[in-house]
Amino acid sequence: MGMTYEQALASLRENDPGAPVPAVAGALAAPGNRHLLEYVVEDPFGAHVFPGNEPDYSPESFLTDLDEQLSTTAPIHLWSYIPTCAYRCRFCQYPVVLVKGSPEVADAKAAQWVDWNIREARLWLERVPSLATAPIGEFNVFGGTPSLLPPEAIRRLLGFYRENFAFGPDTAIRFEGDPSTFTPQKLELLAELGCTKLSSGVQSFDDPVLAQSGREHSADMCVDFIRNAHRMGFEWVSIDLMYGLLDQTVDSVRRDLDIVLENQPTAVVCTKLHLKSYTDTRTGVAGVQPAAWQLPDHRDKLVRDGHRWPPLGEQYQMREVLTEGLRAGGYTEHPTMYFARDGHGPEEWKSIMVDQERQEAEVAIGLGGSSSCRRSEAITDVHWKRYAEAVDAGRIPLGSATGFSTAAQEARAVKMALSTLRPLDDTVHGRRFPGCSLFAGPWRAQFASLAERGLVTLDEAAGRITLTPAGEVLVEAIINTELDAASELITPAPASP
Repeated sequence: MGMTYEQALASLRENDPGAPVPAVAGALAAPGNRHLLEYVVEDPFGAHVFPGNEPDYSPESFLTDLDEQLSTTAPIHLWSYIPTCAYRCRFCQYPVVLVKGSPEVADAKAAQWVDWNIREARLWLERVPSLATAPIGEFNVFGGTPSLLPPEAIRRLLGFYRENFAFGPDTAIRFEGDPSTFTPQKLELLAELGCTKLSSGVQSFDDPVLAQSGREHSADMCVDFIRNAHRMGFEWVSIDLMYGLLDQTVDSVRRDLDIVLENQPTAVVCTKLHLKSYTDTRTGVAGVQPAAWQLPDHRDKLVRDGHRWPPLGEQYQMREVLTEGLRAGGYTEHPTMYFARDGHGPEEWKSIMVDQERQEAEVAIGLGGSSSCRRSEAITDVHWKRYAEAVDAGRIPLGSATGFSTAAQEARAVKMALSTLRPLDDTVHGRRFPGCSLFAGPWRAQFASLAERGLVTLDEAAGRITLTPAGEVLVEAIINTELDAASELITPAPASP
Protein backbone atom coordinates (compact mmCIF):
# COMPACT_ATOMS: atom_id res chain seq x y z
CA MET A 1 0.00 0.00 0.00
CA GLY A 2 3.00 2.31 0.51
CA MET A 3 4.26 4.67 -2.19
CA THR A 4 7.80 5.19 -3.37
CA TYR A 5 9.20 8.70 -3.06
CA GLU A 6 8.82 9.19 -6.83
CA GLN A 7 5.19 8.09 -6.67
CA ALA A 8 4.56 10.46 -3.76
CA LEU A 9 6.01 13.36 -5.77
CA ALA A 10 3.83 12.47 -8.74
CA SER A 11 0.75 12.32 -6.50
CA LEU A 12 1.64 15.71 -4.99
CA ARG A 13 1.85 17.24 -8.48
CA GLU A 14 -1.52 15.89 -9.58
CA ASN A 15 -3.85 18.84 -9.02
CA ASP A 16 -7.37 19.90 -9.93
CA PRO A 17 -6.83 22.49 -12.72
CA GLY A 18 -9.80 24.46 -11.43
CA ALA A 19 -8.06 25.32 -8.16
CA PRO A 20 -4.70 26.92 -7.35
CA VAL A 21 -1.68 24.71 -6.84
CA PRO A 22 -1.50 24.22 -3.05
CA ALA A 23 0.91 26.66 -1.43
CA VAL A 24 2.62 23.88 0.52
CA ALA A 25 3.53 21.92 -2.61
CA GLY A 26 6.88 23.65 -3.04
CA ALA A 27 7.97 22.92 0.52
CA LEU A 28 6.91 19.28 0.27
CA ALA A 29 8.74 18.80 -3.03
CA ALA A 30 12.01 20.25 -1.69
CA PRO A 31 14.69 17.54 -1.35
CA GLY A 32 15.39 18.60 2.25
CA ASN A 33 11.80 17.78 3.17
CA ARG A 34 11.69 14.33 1.62
CA HIS A 35 10.93 12.76 5.01
CA LEU A 36 7.94 15.07 5.44
CA LEU A 37 6.49 14.08 2.08
CA GLU A 38 6.96 10.41 2.86
CA TYR A 39 5.13 10.93 6.16
CA VAL A 40 2.11 12.80 4.81
CA VAL A 41 1.36 10.32 2.03
CA GLU A 42 -0.29 7.98 4.53
CA ASP A 43 0.08 9.86 7.80
CA PRO A 44 -1.86 8.69 10.83
CA PHE A 45 -3.58 11.35 12.92
CA GLY A 46 -0.45 12.85 14.36
CA ALA A 47 -1.54 15.36 16.99
CA HIS A 48 -3.90 13.28 19.11
CA VAL A 49 -1.73 10.97 21.20
CA PHE A 50 1.85 11.91 22.09
CA PRO A 51 3.48 8.57 22.94
CA GLY A 52 6.28 8.09 25.44
CA ASN A 53 9.77 6.71 24.83
CA GLU A 54 9.86 4.14 27.65
CA PRO A 55 7.75 1.29 26.24
CA ASP A 56 8.05 -1.12 29.18
CA TYR A 57 6.38 1.28 31.58
CA SER A 58 3.83 -0.39 33.83
CA PRO A 59 0.21 0.78 33.96
CA GLU A 60 0.52 0.88 37.76
CA SER A 61 3.38 3.35 37.46
CA PHE A 62 1.25 5.51 35.16
CA LEU A 63 -1.57 5.57 37.70
CA THR A 64 0.87 6.60 40.43
CA ASP A 65 2.26 9.37 38.21
CA LEU A 66 -1.25 10.56 37.44
CA ASP A 67 -2.31 10.63 41.10
CA GLU A 68 0.75 12.67 42.00
CA GLN A 69 0.11 15.25 39.28
CA LEU A 70 -3.60 15.49 40.05
CA SER A 71 -2.93 16.31 43.70
CA THR A 72 -2.01 19.88 42.63
CA THR A 73 -3.63 20.40 39.26
CA ALA A 74 -5.35 23.06 37.25
CA PRO A 75 -8.60 21.97 35.56
CA ILE A 76 -8.19 18.75 33.55
CA HIS A 77 -9.95 17.07 30.64
CA LEU A 78 -12.09 14.07 31.61
CA TRP A 79 -13.80 11.94 29.02
CA SER A 80 -16.04 8.92 28.86
CA TYR A 81 -15.72 6.76 25.75
CA ILE A 82 -18.88 4.89 24.75
CA PRO A 83 -17.90 2.64 21.80
CA THR A 84 -21.38 1.79 20.53
CA CYS A 85 -22.15 2.32 16.84
CA ALA A 86 -25.08 1.28 14.69
CA TYR A 87 -22.70 0.55 11.81
CA ARG A 88 -19.03 0.89 10.96
CA CYS A 89 -17.78 3.53 8.56
CA ARG A 90 -15.38 2.36 5.86
CA PHE A 91 -12.61 4.69 7.05
CA CYS A 92 -12.99 4.10 10.80
CA GLN A 93 -10.19 2.31 12.64
CA TYR A 94 -11.24 3.33 16.16
CA PRO A 95 -12.35 0.67 18.67
CA VAL A 96 -16.12 0.43 18.23
CA VAL A 97 -18.79 -2.13 19.07
CA LEU A 98 -21.79 -2.59 16.78
CA VAL A 99 -25.20 -2.41 18.44
CA LYS A 100 -27.82 -4.06 16.30
CA GLY A 101 -31.16 -5.81 16.69
CA SER A 102 -34.60 -4.74 17.85
CA PRO A 103 -34.83 -1.45 19.78
CA GLU A 104 -35.09 -3.39 23.04
CA VAL A 105 -32.01 -5.51 22.26
CA ALA A 106 -30.00 -2.53 21.01
CA ASP A 107 -30.89 -0.44 24.07
CA ALA A 108 -29.87 -3.27 26.39
CA LYS A 109 -26.49 -3.61 24.65
CA ALA A 110 -25.89 0.11 24.81
CA ALA A 111 -26.88 0.25 28.48
CA GLN A 112 -24.37 -2.52 29.20
CA TRP A 113 -21.59 -0.22 28.03
CA VAL A 114 -22.78 2.44 30.43
CA ASP A 115 -22.62 -0.17 33.21
CA TRP A 116 -19.04 -1.07 32.32
CA ASN A 117 -18.06 2.57 31.97
CA ILE A 118 -19.38 3.48 35.41
CA ARG A 119 -17.77 0.42 36.98
CA GLU A 120 -14.45 1.30 35.37
CA ALA A 121 -14.77 4.90 36.60
CA ARG A 122 -15.23 3.65 40.16
CA LEU A 123 -12.00 1.65 39.81
CA TRP A 124 -10.13 4.79 38.71
CA LEU A 125 -11.49 6.72 41.68
CA GLU A 126 -10.34 3.98 44.08
CA ARG A 127 -6.86 3.68 42.60
CA VAL A 128 -6.25 7.39 41.88
CA PRO A 129 -7.68 9.20 44.93
CA SER A 130 -6.73 12.66 43.64
CA LEU A 131 -9.04 12.14 40.66
CA ALA A 132 -12.08 12.70 42.87
CA THR A 133 -10.98 16.25 43.74
CA ALA A 134 -9.20 17.30 40.52
CA PRO A 135 -11.23 20.15 38.99
CA ILE A 136 -12.82 19.17 35.67
CA GLY A 137 -12.43 21.81 32.98
CA GLU A 138 -14.38 19.90 30.36
CA PHE A 139 -16.15 16.55 30.45
CA ASN A 140 -16.78 14.89 27.11
CA VAL A 141 -18.84 11.84 26.22
CA PHE A 142 -17.14 10.64 23.06
CA GLY A 143 -17.54 7.57 20.85
CA GLY A 144 -18.47 5.60 18.94
CA THR A 145 -21.93 7.04 18.84
CA PRO A 146 -23.02 7.71 22.43
CA SER A 147 -26.13 9.47 21.14
CA LEU A 148 -27.39 5.92 20.44
CA LEU A 149 -27.84 5.44 24.19
CA PRO A 150 -31.43 5.28 25.45
CA PRO A 151 -32.53 8.25 27.57
CA GLU A 152 -32.30 6.46 30.92
CA ALA A 153 -28.73 5.32 30.19
CA ILE A 154 -27.72 8.91 29.33
CA ARG A 155 -29.28 10.16 32.57
CA ARG A 156 -27.45 7.50 34.56
CA LEU A 157 -24.09 8.17 32.90
CA LEU A 158 -24.14 11.95 33.28
CA GLY A 159 -25.58 11.73 36.78
CA PHE A 160 -22.79 9.42 37.92
CA TYR A 161 -20.01 11.66 36.62
CA ARG A 162 -21.58 14.81 38.08
CA GLU A 163 -21.90 13.19 41.51
CA ASN A 164 -18.48 11.55 41.69
CA PHE A 165 -16.07 13.98 40.02
CA ALA A 166 -15.22 17.60 40.81
CA PHE A 167 -17.56 19.35 38.39
CA GLY A 168 -17.82 23.05 39.08
CA PRO A 169 -19.87 25.94 37.75
CA ASP A 170 -17.39 26.41 34.87
CA THR A 171 -17.23 22.73 33.85
CA ALA A 172 -18.43 22.27 30.29
CA ILE A 173 -20.29 19.06 29.44
CA ARG A 174 -20.09 17.90 25.85
CA PHE A 175 -21.82 15.04 24.05
CA GLU A 176 -20.94 13.46 20.70
CA GLY A 177 -23.27 11.82 18.22
CA ASP A 178 -24.30 11.04 14.70
CA PRO A 179 -26.57 13.53 12.89
CA SER A 180 -29.27 10.89 12.47
CA THR A 181 -29.37 10.12 16.21
CA PHE A 182 -29.28 13.72 17.41
CA THR A 183 -33.05 13.93 17.15
CA PRO A 184 -34.89 16.95 18.58
CA GLN A 185 -36.00 14.74 21.48
CA LYS A 186 -32.42 13.67 22.20
CA LEU A 187 -31.22 17.27 22.02
CA GLU A 188 -33.93 18.34 24.47
CA LEU A 189 -32.81 15.63 26.89
CA LEU A 190 -29.15 16.67 26.67
CA ALA A 191 -30.04 20.31 27.24
CA GLU A 192 -32.13 19.32 30.26
CA LEU A 193 -29.15 17.38 31.67
CA GLY A 194 -26.82 20.35 31.44
CA CYS A 195 -24.92 19.62 28.25
CA THR A 196 -23.81 22.86 26.64
CA LYS A 197 -21.63 21.46 23.86
CA LEU A 198 -22.35 19.05 21.01
CA SER A 199 -20.06 17.35 18.48
CA SER A 200 -21.17 15.51 15.39
CA GLY A 201 -19.33 13.54 12.73
CA VAL A 202 -20.84 15.12 9.64
CA GLN A 203 -17.75 14.28 7.48
CA SER A 204 -19.29 15.67 4.27
CA PHE A 205 -22.41 17.38 2.94
CA ASP A 206 -22.15 15.41 -0.33
CA ASP A 207 -24.60 12.50 -0.29
CA PRO A 208 -22.72 10.28 -2.81
CA VAL A 209 -19.47 10.79 -0.85
CA LEU A 210 -21.27 9.94 2.39
CA ALA A 211 -22.70 6.79 0.83
CA GLN A 212 -19.30 5.62 -0.43
CA SER A 213 -17.89 6.22 3.07
CA GLY A 214 -20.52 3.94 4.56
CA ARG A 215 -22.32 6.75 6.37
CA GLU A 216 -26.04 6.21 6.81
CA HIS A 217 -27.09 9.82 7.26
CA SER A 218 -27.79 12.43 4.60
CA ALA A 219 -26.51 15.95 4.08
CA ASP A 220 -29.98 17.27 4.98
CA MET A 221 -29.78 15.51 8.34
CA CYS A 222 -26.45 17.22 8.99
CA VAL A 223 -27.91 20.66 8.28
CA ASP A 224 -30.97 19.88 10.41
CA PHE A 225 -28.71 18.92 13.32
CA ILE A 226 -26.83 22.23 13.21
CA ARG A 227 -30.00 24.29 12.94
CA ASN A 228 -31.84 22.36 15.66
CA ALA A 229 -28.87 22.63 18.03
CA HIS A 230 -28.61 26.38 17.45
CA ARG A 231 -32.36 26.81 17.92
CA MET A 232 -32.24 24.96 21.24
CA GLY A 233 -29.52 27.25 22.53
CA PHE A 234 -26.46 24.99 22.76
CA GLU A 235 -23.50 27.31 23.19
CA TRP A 236 -21.05 25.14 21.23
CA VAL A 237 -22.02 23.14 18.14
CA SER A 238 -19.07 21.40 16.51
CA ILE A 239 -18.95 19.30 13.35
CA ASP A 240 -16.25 17.10 11.86
CA LEU A 241 -15.40 17.30 8.16
CA MET A 242 -13.09 14.96 6.24
CA TYR A 243 -11.19 15.49 3.01
CA GLY A 244 -9.46 12.99 0.74
CA LEU A 245 -12.46 10.63 0.77
CA LEU A 246 -13.30 8.22 -2.03
CA ASP A 247 -14.77 10.05 -5.06
CA GLN A 248 -14.49 13.40 -3.29
CA THR A 249 -13.50 16.39 -5.41
CA VAL A 250 -12.22 19.88 -4.71
CA ASP A 251 -15.58 21.24 -5.83
CA SER A 252 -17.36 18.93 -3.38
CA VAL A 253 -15.24 20.27 -0.53
CA ARG A 254 -15.91 23.82 -1.69
CA ARG A 255 -19.65 23.11 -1.46
CA ASP A 256 -19.10 21.70 2.04
CA LEU A 257 -17.45 24.99 2.99
CA ASP A 258 -20.36 27.00 1.58
CA ILE A 259 -22.84 25.01 3.69
CA VAL A 260 -20.70 25.48 6.80
CA LEU A 261 -20.49 29.23 6.31
CA GLU A 262 -24.23 29.44 5.69
CA ASN A 263 -25.11 27.53 8.87
CA GLN A 264 -22.33 28.82 11.15
CA PRO A 265 -21.51 25.94 13.51
CA THR A 266 -19.42 27.13 16.44
CA ALA A 267 -16.52 24.91 15.49
CA VAL A 268 -15.31 22.75 12.61
CA VAL A 269 -12.72 19.98 12.89
CA CYS A 270 -11.12 19.10 9.55
CA THR A 271 -9.37 15.76 9.12
CA LYS A 272 -7.51 14.22 6.20
CA LEU A 273 -8.41 10.63 5.43
CA HIS A 274 -5.83 8.51 7.28
CA LEU A 275 -5.25 4.94 6.17
CA LYS A 276 -2.00 4.02 7.89
CA SER A 277 -2.71 2.26 11.18
CA TYR A 278 -2.47 4.38 14.30
CA THR A 279 -0.74 1.46 15.99
CA ASP A 280 2.30 1.88 13.72
CA THR A 281 3.24 5.12 15.46
CA ARG A 282 0.95 5.02 18.52
CA THR A 283 -0.21 8.53 17.65
CA GLY A 284 -3.85 7.45 17.87
CA VAL A 285 -5.91 4.54 19.15
CA ALA A 286 -6.94 1.81 16.72
CA GLY A 287 -9.34 -1.03 17.39
CA VAL A 288 -8.82 -4.71 16.75
CA GLN A 289 -10.36 -4.70 13.27
CA PRO A 290 -8.88 -2.56 10.46
CA ALA A 291 -11.11 -0.25 8.47
CA ALA A 292 -12.36 -1.61 5.16
CA TRP A 293 -10.42 1.07 3.27
CA GLN A 294 -7.18 0.08 4.98
CA LEU A 295 -7.20 -3.24 3.09
CA PRO A 296 -5.10 -2.83 -0.11
CA ASP A 297 -7.08 -5.40 -2.10
CA HIS A 298 -10.34 -3.65 -1.28
CA ARG A 299 -8.92 -0.26 -2.23
CA ASP A 300 -7.65 -1.64 -5.53
CA LYS A 301 -11.01 -3.24 -6.29
CA LEU A 302 -12.75 0.10 -5.77
CA VAL A 303 -10.47 1.66 -8.39
CA ARG A 304 -11.15 -1.21 -10.81
CA ASP A 305 -14.87 -0.61 -10.25
CA GLY A 306 -14.47 2.98 -11.44
CA HIS A 307 -14.00 4.86 -8.18
CA ARG A 308 -11.22 7.36 -7.55
CA TRP A 309 -8.97 8.23 -4.63
CA PRO A 310 -7.97 11.92 -4.63
CA PRO A 311 -4.20 12.26 -5.20
CA LEU A 312 -2.08 14.06 -2.63
CA GLY A 313 -2.06 17.32 -4.60
CA GLU A 314 -5.86 17.45 -4.63
CA GLN A 315 -5.97 16.58 -0.94
CA TYR A 316 -3.89 19.66 -0.17
CA GLN A 317 -6.08 21.74 -2.48
CA MET A 318 -9.07 20.52 -0.44
CA ARG A 319 -7.31 21.41 2.78
CA GLU A 320 -6.49 24.86 1.44
CA VAL A 321 -10.12 25.44 0.42
CA LEU A 322 -11.20 24.63 3.98
CA THR A 323 -8.49 26.46 5.91
CA GLU A 324 -8.53 29.64 3.84
CA GLY A 325 -12.31 29.66 3.55
CA LEU A 326 -12.88 29.15 7.27
CA ARG A 327 -10.38 31.84 8.21
CA ALA A 328 -11.96 34.27 5.76
CA GLY A 329 -15.37 33.33 7.17
CA GLY A 330 -14.47 34.33 10.73
CA TYR A 331 -12.94 31.16 12.21
CA THR A 332 -9.61 30.83 14.03
CA GLU A 333 -7.48 27.68 13.81
CA HIS A 334 -6.26 26.55 17.25
CA PRO A 335 -4.99 23.83 17.49
CA THR A 336 -4.13 22.45 14.05
CA MET A 337 -7.25 21.85 11.95
CA TYR A 338 -9.59 22.76 14.83
CA PHE A 339 -11.48 25.92 13.82
CA ALA A 340 -13.68 27.91 16.18
CA ARG A 341 -15.71 31.00 15.37
CA ASP A 342 -13.85 34.16 16.28
CA GLY A 343 -14.51 35.20 19.86
CA HIS A 344 -15.21 31.69 21.14
CA GLY A 345 -11.63 30.69 21.96
CA PRO A 346 -10.10 27.31 21.15
CA GLU A 347 -11.54 23.87 21.79
CA GLU A 348 -11.31 23.82 25.60
CA TRP A 349 -10.51 20.13 25.97
CA LYS A 350 -7.66 20.36 23.45
CA SER A 351 -6.44 23.63 24.98
CA ILE A 352 -6.22 21.98 28.42
CA MET A 353 -4.01 19.27 26.94
CA VAL A 354 -1.70 21.10 24.55
CA ASP A 355 -1.48 24.86 25.16
CA GLN A 356 2.06 25.65 26.23
CA GLU A 357 1.12 27.28 29.53
CA ARG A 358 -1.36 24.49 30.45
CA GLN A 359 -0.65 20.91 29.30
CA GLU A 360 -2.64 19.36 32.12
CA ALA A 361 -3.71 15.75 32.51
CA GLU A 362 -6.27 13.91 30.44
CA VAL A 363 -8.22 10.97 31.87
CA ALA A 364 -10.19 8.72 29.53
CA ILE A 365 -12.59 6.10 30.83
CA GLY A 366 -13.84 3.47 28.40
CA LEU A 367 -12.70 1.08 25.69
CA GLY A 368 -9.57 2.38 23.94
CA GLY A 369 -9.39 5.60 25.96
CA SER A 370 -6.15 7.61 25.89
CA SER A 371 -4.98 9.07 29.22
CA SER A 372 -1.87 11.07 29.99
CA CYS A 373 0.05 13.08 32.53
CA ARG A 374 3.41 14.79 32.24
CA ARG A 375 5.43 11.75 33.31
CA SER A 376 3.64 9.01 31.32
CA GLU A 377 0.62 8.02 29.24
CA ALA A 378 -1.58 4.95 28.87
CA ILE A 379 -4.18 3.45 26.56
CA THR A 380 -7.11 1.38 27.74
CA ASP A 381 -7.49 -2.08 26.21
CA VAL A 382 -9.09 -1.95 22.74
CA HIS A 383 -10.34 -5.56 22.75
CA TRP A 384 -13.85 -5.45 24.14
CA LYS A 385 -13.82 -8.93 25.69
CA ARG A 386 -10.54 -8.33 27.52
CA TYR A 387 -11.83 -4.93 28.57
CA ALA A 388 -15.04 -6.40 30.00
CA GLU A 389 -13.20 -9.22 31.76
CA ALA A 390 -10.84 -6.75 33.44
CA VAL A 391 -13.66 -4.48 34.63
CA ASP A 392 -15.70 -7.45 35.85
CA ALA A 393 -12.63 -8.66 37.76
CA GLY A 394 -12.15 -5.27 39.41
CA ARG A 395 -9.08 -4.15 37.42
CA ILE A 396 -8.59 -0.86 35.58
CA PRO A 397 -8.38 -2.21 32.00
CA LEU A 398 -5.23 -0.41 30.85
CA GLY A 399 -3.75 -2.25 27.88
CA SER A 400 -0.39 -0.46 27.72
CA ALA A 401 1.57 2.46 29.09
CA THR A 402 4.69 4.35 28.10
CA GLY A 403 6.81 6.68 30.18
CA PHE A 404 8.61 9.88 29.29
CA SER A 405 12.27 10.28 30.13
CA THR A 406 13.28 13.73 31.38
CA ALA A 407 14.34 14.68 27.85
CA ALA A 408 11.17 13.25 26.34
CA GLN A 409 9.00 15.25 28.75
CA GLU A 410 10.59 18.41 27.38
CA ALA A 411 10.21 17.25 23.78
CA ARG A 412 6.58 16.32 24.35
CA ALA A 413 5.87 19.77 25.76
CA VAL A 414 7.37 21.37 22.64
CA LYS A 415 5.46 19.09 20.29
CA MET A 416 2.13 19.73 21.97
CA ALA A 417 2.75 23.47 22.02
CA LEU A 418 3.62 23.46 18.31
CA SER A 419 0.37 21.66 17.52
CA THR A 420 -1.56 24.69 18.81
CA LEU A 421 -0.08 26.82 15.97
CA ARG A 422 0.65 29.52 18.57
CA PRO A 423 4.23 30.89 18.81
CA LEU A 424 6.50 28.98 21.18
CA ASP A 425 7.48 31.21 24.11
CA ASP A 426 10.97 30.53 25.47
CA THR A 427 10.14 32.18 28.80
CA VAL A 428 7.24 29.77 29.38
CA HIS A 429 9.48 26.88 28.34
CA GLY A 430 12.18 27.97 30.79
CA ARG A 431 9.70 28.15 33.67
CA ARG A 432 8.55 24.60 32.97
CA PHE A 433 12.08 23.28 32.38
CA PRO A 434 14.52 25.36 34.47
CA GLY A 435 17.90 25.82 32.82
CA CYS A 436 16.55 24.89 29.36
CA SER A 437 16.02 27.10 26.32
CA LEU A 438 14.58 26.62 22.85
CA PHE A 439 17.52 28.70 21.57
CA ALA A 440 20.20 26.45 23.08
CA GLY A 441 21.45 22.88 22.70
CA PRO A 442 19.80 20.60 20.14
CA TRP A 443 16.71 22.81 19.93
CA ARG A 444 18.78 25.62 18.40
CA ALA A 445 20.04 23.36 15.62
CA GLN A 446 16.60 21.83 15.07
CA PHE A 447 14.75 25.12 14.77
CA ALA A 448 17.55 26.66 12.69
CA SER A 449 17.12 23.79 10.22
CA LEU A 450 13.36 24.33 10.11
CA ALA A 451 13.92 28.05 9.59
CA GLU A 452 16.34 27.42 6.69
CA ARG A 453 13.63 25.35 5.02
CA GLY A 454 11.01 28.06 5.52
CA LEU A 455 8.94 26.18 8.10
CA VAL A 456 9.47 28.43 11.14
CA THR A 457 10.71 31.94 11.89
CA LEU A 458 13.02 32.66 14.83
CA ASP A 459 12.99 35.78 16.98
CA GLU A 460 15.58 35.18 19.66
CA ALA A 461 15.33 38.73 21.02
CA ALA A 462 11.64 38.21 21.76
CA GLY A 463 12.17 34.55 22.68
CA ARG A 464 9.62 33.33 20.13
CA ILE A 465 9.50 30.62 17.49
CA THR A 466 6.60 30.81 15.04
CA LEU A 467 5.44 28.38 12.39
CA THR A 468 5.23 29.78 8.87
CA PRO A 469 2.13 29.03 6.78
CA ALA A 470 3.91 25.98 5.30
CA GLY A 471 5.01 24.93 8.78
CA GLU A 472 1.42 25.14 10.01
CA VAL A 473 0.24 22.80 7.26
CA LEU A 474 3.07 20.34 7.96
CA VAL A 475 3.15 20.60 11.74
CA GLU A 476 2.01 17.01 12.34
CA ALA A 477 4.73 15.67 10.07
CA ILE A 478 7.34 17.89 11.76
CA ILE A 479 6.23 16.71 15.20
CA ASN A 480 6.32 13.03 14.31
CA THR A 481 9.54 12.94 12.32
CA GLU A 482 12.01 15.66 13.26
CA LEU A 483 11.24 16.46 16.88
CA ASP A 484 11.52 12.85 18.03
CA ALA A 485 15.09 12.84 16.72
CA ALA A 486 15.88 16.14 18.47
CA SER A 487 14.62 14.84 21.81
CA GLU A 488 17.23 12.10 21.81
CA LEU A 489 19.97 14.71 21.90
CA ILE A 490 18.63 16.71 24.86
CA THR A 491 20.83 16.63 27.93
CA PRO A 492 18.76 17.23 31.08
CA ALA A 493 19.62 20.46 32.91
CA PRO A 494 21.58 19.94 36.11
CA ALA A 495 19.58 19.92 39.31
CA SER A 496 19.55 23.12 41.34
CA PRO A 497 21.97 23.05 44.30
